[in-house]
Amino acid sequence: MARRPGIFGPAQDWPEQDLIAFSAEFDEGLVLAAYTEGVFPMPLHESGFGQMGWWSPLLRGVLPLDAVRIPRSLRKSARHYTTTIDTAFAAVLDRCADPHRLHGWIDADVRRVYTALHRAGRAHSVETWDAEGRLVGGLYGMSMGGLFAGESMFHDPEHGRDASKVALLALVGLLSDEHAEERIIDVQWQTDHLASLGVIEVERDEYLGLLAEALSVPEPAWPVPKEDHA
Repeated sequence: MARRPGIFGPAQDWPEQDLIAFSAEFDEGLVLAAYTEGVFPMPLHESGFGQMGWWSPLLRGVLPLDAVRIPRSLRKSARHYTTTIDTAFAAVLDRCADPHRLHGWIDADVRRVYTALHRAGRAHSVETWDAEGRLVGGLYGMSMGGLFAGESMFHDPEHGRDASKVALLALVGLLSDEHAEERIIDVQWQTDHLASLGVIEVERDEYLGLLAEALSVPEPAWPVPKEDHA
């Protein structure tokens, strides 16, 4: 089925590179529209433009739910943690935005917009806690129908070596319902770390086709939000 062009125009007219556009504007409505078109935001901090970049990788990292690999060592490690959903979104966002992290890109505008999207029930977090009650890992991203677009994840190198992976497993568990075959987890780019868990690369056109199908799938059963705490 042909895709209708949206705010970024027809996909066939996009440049043959991951960065397809940039803008001075950045708000919740623009972000929601972008995800439906297969595009996500990431600031251009080092470009000199001082604007928001909009990205649609030529090779997209995708985690099919039926391709998830769970090593025995990870299953064993997961027993030492507890996971929750949407109980500490702000804290997860803060940890992902740690300025000491390599290639940090989460700025004040990103925090503002995704916090608002969380309050609107669009952005979600998965938290990993150790036996001492410390937040030692987590991830956050956007949910739209059968799409979960992962934005960032973190782990505490001292207390939570596998904590980000455990958060991902908890997310997969939530999404593994009767519509699991139609759902996709978008991780933007494949890394060696993510490939070890089953993430594959698909070409842009294939991703856009998968996205069109996923957006027609009902939302998963996200838990009723609890009071967010740091």
